[in-house]
Amino acid sequence: MGSLGLERLVEVQALDTLLTQLGLALTARGLKLVTAESCTGGLIAGACTSIAGSSDWFERGHVTYSNEAKTEQLGVPAEVIERHGAVSREVAMAMALGALQHSRAQVAVAVTGIAGPGGGTPAKPIGTVWFGFAIGQDFVQTEVMLFPGDRGQVRAATVKHALVRLLSLVSQR
Repeated sequence: MGSLGLERLVEVQALDTLLTQLGLALTARGLKLVTAESCTGGLIAGACTSIAGSSDWFERGHVTYSNEAKTEQLGVPAEVIERHGAVSREVAMAMALGALQHSRAQVAVAVTGIAGPGGGTPAKPIGTVWFGFAIGQDFVQTEVMLFPGDRGQVRAATVKHALVRLLSLVSQR
């Protein structure tokens, strides 16, 4: 196995460990997770459901790639998208809260970003990703990250960051 193959194997094992820990943390607290994804196109949900037993803690995933989908599926006001842009703190927050409202989960993660290779601007360059995290209606947190690399690397970094933050937030509850 070449070094790239070994690197990928280590990365997959680390992700599986992270997902197992997240599942245990959610299950121990009687919580379920919902995802609302734009730039990752369902990769977070796919990672979660790759773990055996994830039906105990993963409730559903929303892939809301278009602005219309964000409005129709999650209830993100079109005016918020028009005013702030789809890649913004306000939209990430609305996506996370909307995912909770349109599911039976208690924990939500939302991601909206610019994975590239096009679409970036000086204000929002390629690699810009906004995250929204919600635990119930009383806890909402957003953050922005700027990930380097090509489209695949930005999306992979987004998935990993979302899962690491989820584990941290759920473990603190």
